Amino acid sequence: MNERERTRPGRWLTLYAIAAYLYIYLPIFFLVLFSFNTSKFSVAMQGLTLRWYGDLFNDKAIWQATTNTLIVAITSTIFSTIVGTAAAIGLHRYNFRGKGFSEATLYIPVIIPEVVMGIALLAFFGQVGLTLGLPTIIIAHIAFSIPFVVLTVRARLQGMDRSVEEAAMDLGANEVVTFWRITLPLIMPGVLSGALLAFTLSLDDYIITLFTAGPGSTTLPLRVFSMLKQAVTPKVNALSSLWILVILVALLLSQRLQPRRG
Repeated sequence: MNERERTRPGRWLTLYAIAAYLYIYLPIFFLVLFSFNTSKFSVAMQGLTLRWYGDLFNDKAIWQATTNTLIVAITSTIFSTIVGTAAAIGLHRYNFRGKGFSEATLYIPVIIPEVVMGIALLAFFGQVGLTLGLPTIIIAHIAFSIPFVVLTVRARLQGMDRSVEEAAMDLGANEVVTFWRITLPLIMPGVLSGALLAFTLSLDDYIITLFTAGPGSTTLPLRVFSMLKQAVTPKVNALSSLWILVILVALLLSQRLQPRRG
């Protein structure tokens, strides 16, 4: 095989990668571009302006929805990461009665439609007498985020060398010290990935939040959908652009926080 034949597959893969990235990110590019449009409707680009970002920052309803969203996302991420990491370690290392059932039911929140889970949570909150609001949204987000954290951390545990922990315990470290000094740093990439996944799922969720939200607990996805009922204005594009920026910053921070090898 000559050099030209060797490089031909590489060129096709490069073109395929470029086409895939354009397919994914070109709509996002136009979304950001139309957030600077002078026209009130995102149909044709007529000029550039920062007016919509100014209107956005002066909108108290948007700020309240953003505050609610961040409260829900941060709180649910912390609790789901702690519970999910502990559950992943327990399911991975210990055998107990009902383990198979626990592993099987773990996939239910991931597989079932969100509308089904939203209705189930609404019925549950009604039975236990909880008033719908931010607490019920947080509980709902923790419930559907835990399985994603468990699956992500367990994938990391599968590739971890247990001999490192055994060596630490042979040198006199107890189980607690071994976990904090050895196990947790080794699985930290999986923990951070699970936390970031839980955070982004919480930021993005609309259906389950719709069923579990009450008066005064409107989150940003609910607010955006209410704005879309009138028209898709550059103000919505500006809000979406800022939200994309938040997700990008979160991704970059997670990359910086992950321990580097070597």
